[in-house]
Amino acid sequence: MKYNPKIHHRQSTRLRGYDYSQPGAYFITICTQHRECNLGEIINDEMKFTVRGFIVHKFWLKIPHHFPNVELDQFVVMPNHVHGIIVINDELLDVNDYIKEGGETPPLRKKTTLGQIIAYYKYQTTKIINKIDDTLGLRIWQRNYYDRIIDHQKILDIARQYIVKNPLRWDKDPNNPCRGGVSPSLE
Repeated sequence: MKYNPKIHHRQSTRLRGYDYSQPGAYFITICTQHRECNLGEIINDEMKFTVRGFIVHKFWLKIPHHFPNVELDQFVVMPNHVHGIIVINDELLDVNDYIKEGGETPPLRKKTTLGQIIAYYKYQTTKIINKIDDTLGLRIWQRNYYDRIIDHQKILDIARQYIVKNPLRWDKDPNNPCRGGVSPSLE
C-alpha cells in the first residue's frame, strides 16, 4: 500500500533532533505484532519460553557480536514484548587497530544508531522464526519500538528494577492481553 497522509498518521516516537548514535544507555520495549502472547507465558512469576521466545532471547544476547560497540544491560523477554537496556559506547578503535600497513590511519567506522540495532534484531529474529514456522513474510513485531534515553544513574536503576520485576507484575498488568490463561496463539 502506498503512503497516504490522510490514512497514515504515525508519528515518530524518537526525540526530535537527538543523535541516537551517541554513546549512552537506552531503555527499549519491542512488542509483538498485535501484542500476541506467542513468546511464552509467565508461570509462578517466571517466563517459560515458546520456541519463538527462545529465539528472541538467544538472539538478544548476540546483538554485541554484530555491533561491537554495543553492550547489553538488564533485559527480559515477556509473553508479548521485550524490555532491555542497550548501551552504545564510543566507537573509537583500540590504538592497535589504527596501525595499518604503510602507517596509514584507517577511516573511522560508521556510527551505529539505536534504530539500526533494533531493526537488525527484529529482522534477524523474524527471519529465523518465519523459517522455523514456515511462514515466510509473517510479521512478528510491531512496526516501531519504545525507547527512553537513560541520562543518569537513578533512571538506570529504575529501569533495571522495572525489567527485573516485570514478570512478577504480569498477572496484575492492566495491559496484559493474556490474562486469564494462555494466549489463544499458544493453544
